Amino acid sequence: MKRDPRFDILFEPVRIGPLTARNRFYQVPHCSGMGYRYPNAEAHLRGIKAEGGWAVVSTQEAEIHPTSDLTPANEARLWDDGDLPTLAAVTERIHAHGSLAAIQLVHNGLHVANRFSRMIPLAPSNSVSDSLDPVQARAMDKADIIDMRRWYREAAIRARRAGFDIIYLYSGHDMSVLQHFLSKRHNHRSDEYGGSFENRLRLFREILGDTKEAVGDTCAIAVRLAVDELLGPAGITSEGEGRDVISALAEEPDLWDVNLSNWSNDSQTARFSEEGYQEPYIGFVKSVTTKPVIGVGRYTSPDSMVRVIRQGIMDFIGAARPSIADPFLPRKIEEGRIDDIRECIGCNICASGDNTNTPMRCTQNPTIGEEWRKGWHPERLSVKDRPEPALIIGGGPAGLEAARALSQAGVDIVLADSGDEWGGRITRESRLPGLATWARVRDWRVGQLQVRPNAQIYLQSPLTVDDVLQYGVPHIALATGSRWRCDGVGRTHRLPLAFLSEGKIVSPDAVIDEGGQAVTDDGPVVIYDDDSFYLGSVLAEVLVEAGRHVIFLTPEPQVSPWSNYTLEQSRIQKRLIDLGVQIIPSVGLAGRTRDSLTLSCVYSGKLSSIDCATLVPVTARLPNEDLWLAMKARECEWADAGIKSVTRLGDCLAPGLIASAVYSGHQYAQGYGTAPEDGRVPFKREDIAMLYGNATPGKLTADLY
Repeated sequence: MKRDPRFDILFEPVRIGPLTARNRFYQVPHCSGMGYRYPNAEAHLRGIKAEGGWAVVSTQEAEIHPTSDLTPANEARLWDDGDLPTLAAVTERIHAHGSLAAIQLVHNGLHVANRFSRMIPLAPSNSVSDSLDPVQARAMDKADIIDMRRWYREAAIRARRAGFDIIYLYSGHDMSVLQHFLSKRHNHRSDEYGGSFENRLRLFREILGDTKEAVGDTCAIAVRLAVDELLGPAGITSEGEGRDVISALAEEPDLWDVNLSNWSNDSQTARFSEEGYQEPYIGFVKSVTTKPVIGVGRYTSPDSMVRVIRQGIMDFIGAARPSIADPFLPRKIEEGRIDDIRECIGCNICASGDNTNTPMRCTQNPTIGEEWRKGWHPERLSVKDRPEPALIIGGGPAGLEAARALSQAGVDIVLADSGDEWGGRITRESRLPGLATWARVRDWRVGQLQVRPNAQIYLQSPLTVDDVLQYGVPHIALATGSRWRCDGVGRTHRLPLAFLSEGKIVSPDAVIDEGGQAVTDDGPVVIYDDDSFYLGSVLAEVLVEAGRHVIFLTPEPQVSPWSNYTLEQSRIQKRLIDLGVQIIPSVGLAGRTRDSLTLSCVYSGKLSSIDCATLVPVTARLPNEDLWLAMKARECEWADAGIKSVTRLGDCLAPGLIASAVYSGHQYAQGYGTAPEDGRVPFKREDIAMLYGNATPGKLTADLY
């Protein structure tokens, strides 16, 4: 196949200062959860993006000095020359595929607590650190400003020595001292670095000039700027000082990378935003500068990409999350393989990696973060010669991914599901408010399977243990999913609560499948959410839309606390408040009558009572393991039936995230036909002391231990 001419514009080269990008696909700086702590993994992840066709591949932010210490986060570091080997390995991997390498320099100012370095944070004015630590940042004096300028200059020179082509100055997400100096909220100075707009811009202008002088003859200089903070007059706005910054510095950098602040605004989930949601804020930028402009907006449609280029909104298609979901997105467009693109679903499981200080994962792309330590590639998978057939039972996320990956590797597979439609929980949950894009997890895999001659897929095909034994397929994978519990067992209550049966209980599964129709009794519907992620709040929306009065209980101090990691907690809680949901935090369940619930304060044990006609407990799930147990009970018959292995996958093994189920299915395919693990750690680990002590630029090594 060849590229559709409609998309030719996306493959035009674009000049960036002294450099030329070979196309318009630009992987903007994004965290990976790897950084300086897992440098081999970081280098391989970025190298895969370059192999996939991104003309520019960026690191995450790189701390320029120990007074900008984000420990325990795994970002990049450029504190001194000792950091050069790990970063040179990144540029070597990117350059190997003909892409430009970009690095985002940052001093985080008051955004850090300096937990590792124990140095006092620096800020424009005396202020509290925006971490949760009881730490304050001190106001920078003139000597500190001189130091800051020197640190940026030295970091830029080191970045060039490490092989980077594009060097960013970062003023975004409320995480940079440059943005803090610009901000009236943070900058209360009365000298030439505070007060007026021109004074607050002064340090930015000086550091930009210093960087250009230091490396601008050989490297392109980029600015990443938050043009709007969505705070109205209290913050930077695209109609006000966001525009003013770009107008004042219009031709100074070689590239403008523009977005929203803070991170939760910039990386909104699909539940709360559409593709291209930043366009109203960044649309003005090209009217005030001749330099190339990058923006983001979770673009996955090639037609949308062409539109924003032709409309003059941006020159590059910036991407973080779409490049994670499919590192080969540009090559697939170039090769005319549009249907092969794994579209980002906007769930932000990737962001949870950085926020939990761990290597990232992705619901769509189970290979992300495993490029080095497991040797997984997003487009290639091979198994041993003459692989034996597989029967996969269950067409949810784990079963679909196992079937897709195995068929791609040349295994003859049969995929059977007892239901009327593919996708399992993906299909069911994608019908809930805001989750429609999640169906892409199903659609891409079904589409891939439908064109593979070695894949037979069947709906409405319930299988019993007798059926499985009769088929005699050598390898069986059970991906039969899970179901929600209704006995109250979860994180808070570890034993079943017998008193719950005193009143009406409706399972989360019933609300997922039937919506408001699942609740038949009048009176308040109480959701008890001990799951702490998205589902409890989504079910509350469903029930409010059905006209029910909803009370939301949680043992946590806020609604859906795990969604802090996916950058959507505040939006979730605001939505429930706006819908009129009564929220009662920090409570457990202590008793029940037909029309009431007794609550217990999780701190004091103090009891209270609320009206409750129907209870929906969102607590924990149980695996659907009946077929597994039946198979195990007849294990003595496996050999005679020609069965060599029976393996549980996804929620059938242990209920978890959809991302975990997809990963489980892919892991099964990667290890297909190999002997069980022998007790060794099943992936490579990095010896950081050796990396930093002995490595030369671009030549990293690591031991297994």
